[in-house]
Amino acid sequence: MSISAPFIRRPIATMMLALGLALSGIVAYFALPIAPLPRVDLPTIVVTASQPGADPAVMASSVAAPLERRLGAI
Repeated sequence: MSISAPFIRRPIATMMLALGLALSGIVAYFALPIAPLPRVDLPTIVVTASQPGADPAVMASSVAAPLERRLGAI
């Protein structure tokens, strides 16, 4: 006796089983809690550096560039 024999002998029960499984799958699909745009919290750090009286060029060369090099190694 093969595994397919009961399904061949009872075609109506086979169709009912297939429809029941399909209906269960459809109900389960619509019951899934899916957000259109899921909220993702990525780890971030904030670094603040100041040098009173310095113009933007000095800040870029003496403060920002060394910080970027050091933090880029993390």
